Amino acid sequence: MERISPLTEAKQIDIVDYMAKLGYEPTKKRNNNYWYLSPLRNEKTPSFKVNRKLNVWFDFGEGIGGNLIDFGIRYFNCSVSDFLRRINQNNIPHSFHPQIADEKKETPEGKILILGESPINSKHLIGYLEKRRIPLNIAERFCRELEFSLYGKKQSAIGFKNNAGGYELRSEIFKGSSSPKDITTISNNADHISVFEGFFNFLSWQVLSSKNIEEEVQRLTKIQTDILVLNSLSFFDKTRQQMQKYNVVNLFLDRDSSGIKVTRKAILSDSIYKDRSELYKGFKDLNDKLTGKELIIKQVQGMRNRF
Repeated sequence: MERISPLTEAKQIDIVDYMAKLGYEPTKKRNNNYWYLSPLRNEKTPSFKVNRKLNVWFDFGEGIGGNLIDFGIRYFNCSVSDFLRRINQNNIPHSFHPQIADEKKETPEGKILILGESPINSKHLIGYLEKRRIPLNIAERFCRELEFSLYGKKQSAIGFKNNAGGYELRSEIFKGSSSPKDITTISNNADHISVFEGFFNFLSWQVLSSKNIEEEVQRLTKIQTDILVLNSLSFFDKTRQQMQKYNVVNLFLDRDSSGIKVTRKAILSDSIYKDRSELYKGFKDLNDKLTGKELIIKQVQGMRNRF
C-alpha cells in the first residue's frame, strides 16, 4: 500500500480542531459553517469562516482562503516545510476527525491560565524574536516570558501586558491572549500619541527608530510621543475619546482592508489623525517591513463559490 505523503495527511487535519488548539473558538455555528474573528488580522465583526464538511476556510475581509496548509503558512509566516515540521513537533494527529458540531468547549481547560512569568530566556522564544527581527534587549524592555496552560498543556510565549493585567501571547506555534483583553498605554507626558494595532508592530517601531533607517522615521522619532497599542483593532473606536486629548495622533495601522478603512475614517473625522502607514508602503505592517516580507495579495479562484 502506497504511503500517504505528509502534505496530504496535513490537509486532512480538521481545521476547527486545529483552530481550537491555537486558542480560537467560533463566535457562531450554522450547520457546517463556523465563524471566527479572523486570526490573520484584528477585527470586531467575524468574517473568517470554516466549512467543516469541506474542511476549508475563507477570510472574507481579505478575500483569501484555502486548506489547512494555506492557513498555516500565512498564520505563522513560514514555508510549507516549516509548517509541516510544526505539526509534527506538536504531535497533531494527521487525520480528519470531525467533532460533533454542538460540542461545548467552554471548559476550564479551554481557557488560558497564566502559571508564571520570568525574563525571556527560552531558546525557542529568543529564536522566534530573531525571526521577527526583534533584538532581545528591546523585547525585554516591554515583554516577559509567560508560562501558561491551555487544554491541559503547558506552553510558553512572549507576553505583552495590557492595562487590565491580561497578556498578549505570541510564539512560533501560538497566537492568543489571556483575559482580560485590553489596550496597552505607555505615557511619556507628550502631546502626541502613536497608535499601533499589535505589540510586534510597536516593537518593530522601536527597532526601526533605533536604526533611523529612513529620514521620515528619524524625523518622527525625534518627537516625544505617548504609545497606544490596541491589541485588537476593535478597541479603536472605544479609545477615540482618549486619543482626542492629543494634538497629534500618529496611526501605524495595518495596510489591510480593515486597517485602511479605520485609518481613512479617522483622518476624515479630525485633522489630529495622521496616516503614517506610508512609511511601510508595500508591506502589510511595520514588522513585515522590518523582516522584508512584501505584501502579496492572492486571488483564490472559485473559493467564494465553495461556501
